[in-house]
Amino acid sequence: MRSTSWSPAAFEKADAVITGDPAFESDLALYIHWPFCLSKCPYCDFNSHVREQIDEARWRSALLRDLNSIAEATPKRRIASIFFGGGTPSLMSPGTVAALLDQVAQHWSFSPDAEITLEANPTSVERQRLADIRAAGVNRVSLGVQALDDEALAFLGRGHSADEALAAVGDAARLFDRFSFDLIYGRPEQSAAAWRDELGRALHYAGDHLSVYQLTLEPGTPFHALWRRGRLDPLAEEEAADLYDVTQEILAVAGLPAYEISNHAAPGAESRHNLIYWRYGDYAGIGPGAHGRVTLGGEKAATQRIRSPEAWLEQVETKGHGAEPSETLSAETQFSEIVLMGLRLAEGIPESRIQAVGGAFDPDRLKSLTENGLIERSAGRIRATEAGRTRLDAVIAHLLG
Repeated sequence: MRSTSWSPAAFEKADAVITGDPAFESDLALYIHWPFCLSKCPYCDFNSHVREQIDEARWRSALLRDLNSIAEATPKRRIASIFFGGGTPSLMSPGTVAALLDQVAQHWSFSPDAEITLEANPTSVERQRLADIRAAGVNRVSLGVQALDDEALAFLGRGHSADEALAAVGDAARLFDRFSFDLIYGRPEQSAAAWRDELGRALHYAGDHLSVYQLTLEPGTPFHALWRRGRLDPLAEEEAADLYDVTQEILAVAGLPAYEISNHAAPGAESRHNLIYWRYGDYAGIGPGAHGRVTLGGEKAATQRIRSPEAWLEQVETKGHGAEPSETLSAETQFSEIVLMGLRLAEGIPESRIQAVGGAFDPDRLKSLTENGLIERSAGRIRATEAGRTRLDAVIAHLLG
């Protein structure tokens, strides 16, 4: 059985790199957004769109131009991670993936252990592309399995069966050294016993990383509209909390403890790309709606691409980039974002990261949360306890005042 402990000492090396290693300070994560899907899932509020057809050659050219504009603003950086997200980026041809990675290599160097992830759905069409995607340079794949029950998959609007999903997971395990897949729990009428069985089955196929999300009814989605019309009854809060507890218990015993609210991994197998986000490192984004946090001219800036696919495409073709105006972030905003992102992690936040932007907590608020067992401080680090992570929004709201 793998170790499941989260000792502060386990992160000392990572913190030293983040705060003091010149090589890390040049590291950059890159997010590439492909906004198209074959269909729109009823729970999804991502910037994803269904189009009868697209001109992929035109889109490839535009993504390459948007990439060039980011490279001009971030010279002499080193790529630590690339993430192809969406939408459904596995609908891109492997040739487009390869062209983008070749262009990245022309602009930046890569860290020795650079992680290159692509999200994929486990349909038969996309399964056939996995080998070519691996040959294009992707070294990690994340599969949108979502459920291992055909009835649940139909409810979630997925275009694959449970058997197809497990076949795709098998292909990913064979082709990639690192892979992950997603599951969604908290579905209407889902019982703790059924979820235990589903998680147990998933663990027979899982590698060393698993993402497990609670179903939420996001405004603007079909599920939210159904709920407002009284046609969808979400799982009661207490029942959803029970499923969360079951998730933590089973995955910890299996050697995949939660390193973030919804992400579980064996120690050392965490998603490097997402850790850069949550540890408030630099990341840039290209493609419709992609955003970033990038150090430009010595100051941290928020960057944003135009959200509408067609508007983004038109601007890239006329101006050479799809960017909205960037915004230099104040020290106060950086402090808030560090807390919002960092307390999602089981490792918490090194206080040196907070001090680096001139941040400080209200001592009375911090004391109150600590005395109530929601926050703990040790070894120069502040973190949410297990109880605190179950009500993290409220903890952060109180902490930031």
